[in-house]
Amino acid sequence: MSKEIGSERLGDLYTKGLVKKRREWRGVKDTLYDFWRWLGIMAILAKFIVVPRNIKAMFRYRWMANYLAVPMMIDKNTTGLRGPQLRIAHLEFDLVASDVAKLLANLFKGDRNTGNDTEFSKKVVLEDENEMTTFMMGFPTLMGLSRETPSVYVSVLLNQYAACHYIDVAQEFGLPGDVCPMPEAEAGVSIDDDYPVLGACAVQCNTTCDGSLMGNGVISNKLELQDGIPCFQLAAPLRHREDDVQEYAAQEIRDCIAFIEKHTGAKWDWDYYFECAKRVNESTRHRQLWLDMSKTDYPQVFGGNLALYTETNYMAICGKIQDFVDTDRKITAIAEKAYAAKNPVVKEVRHRAIIWGVQSHYYMDFLVWLQNCWGIIPLTDMLSMVSTRILSEDDKEQAIYDMAWLNENMIMRNRTHGGYKVLLDELWEFCEEFRADTVILWEHMACKALDGMHGMFEEKAREKNIHLIWVTHDLFDPRIVSRQGVRNQVNQYMRTVFHEEPLDPSLEEINDENAW
Repeated sequence: MSKEIGSERLGDLYTKGLVKKRREWRGVKDTLYDFWRWLGIMAILAKFIVVPRNIKAMFRYRWMANYLAVPMMIDKNTTGLRGPQLRIAHLEFDLVASDVAKLLANLFKGDRNTGNDTEFSKKVVLEDENEMTTFMMGFPTLMGLSRETPSVYVSVLLNQYAACHYIDVAQEFGLPGDVCPMPEAEAGVSIDDDYPVLGACAVQCNTTCDGSLMGNGVISNKLELQDGIPCFQLAAPLRHREDDVQEYAAQEIRDCIAFIEKHTGAKWDWDYYFECAKRVNESTRHRQLWLDMSKTDYPQVFGGNLALYTETNYMAICGKIQDFVDTDRKITAIAEKAYAAKNPVVKEVRHRAIIWGVQSHYYMDFLVWLQNCWGIIPLTDMLSMVSTRILSEDDKEQAIYDMAWLNENMIMRNRTHGGYKVLLDELWEFCEEFRADTVILWEHMACKALDGMHGMFEEKAREKNIHLIWVTHDLFDPRIVSRQGVRNQVNQYMRTVFHEEPLDPSLEEINDENAW
């Protein structure tokens, strides 16, 4: 064991229990830093749990038990990291953890079942987990909160089985079992009466697929008919790259803002919007710089932490919180220094990969496993390749179209809608830009938009001489394809096609099915 990357057999740390045998040794400096960050996460949890209404929520909501695993979730996604990469990952993951803790605290403050602060609830707009929150960038006196994010999306990051109960509830209710497990689980939480109840109004979106629309129908029905919370359906056009749909998209934004004003009494504040837009622009520039580094021989910001952080900052935050811009600056400072020093990120870089498709590293540390086990650098992923458009910082009319554009390009739909160009053709353009020799393509069996193009991906990969590794999964339901089942598909390809041995053989098969 030493401070060097790849100096320890990481797979040997796993046991048949719920946790690892011990913490990873990373050398004195990095081990102390990692442990200090771990203590910081424990402090966030302790501060959260001492609030009486939060304790009440722990017993009221089934999914809250998953939050006991927050430290372990961050541990598994920082496995094997050293120096700059360890610090970048902690900056990103720890800020997301802190932000989710604040989200939970606010949900329970207004929740009729826990805090029941009615005055606070009147200032809350419920947001769909799958939508851009641009329509809240001009309401400084209101708070946009998502119930699906902590109950389903984050829960699965913490515990791979977190959504299974709600998937089963939805199917027992009569919903089909061949739709995406994510919206099905969200609907199941609503059927199970396991959402906090609060808010003056709610905004839903048409997101990505028929499964999402089905789930929204179940959730909005309960919100409006049982809870008395009016809902607005913010519909983005499917052909979002076409000029002739942009006026329609802009009108949807105008109507949504008017809906929120009507039900909250608040008025849109352009000064506040442009403050948020400036922060969005700065975050966009930082993200583009990180991606530019990944196009060189010395990538510094990549993998699962980039994916989760981008999704949070781009969609949920939308420039409304200065902490994320401050963290962007810190990450860039670390990355630029490491890039200048030609800092190695793995023991040996064997392959440069683009991760494409609807991804299942939600419930496993797949991307960091790729680099630790096989020396595959996951340069970027489909959900991180979102809009790099710079928003207007002073033109009110253009701002409406900017918000519409962002809404159209939310992470789960900007590649699955808009024609095969955005999903198929641009993948190979990214391979060329990032000099990737491999594509790891998630084949989510319930995602019909992607599965229907299987043959076209195969044909193009042969034409471009790119290695294409298909990884079948069922997103939020690991009972269909397990963690090891996902890894085995990569293992088989690496041995039979590349004829390679793993960098760390102990990681090829991991006994982690009972782990968080």
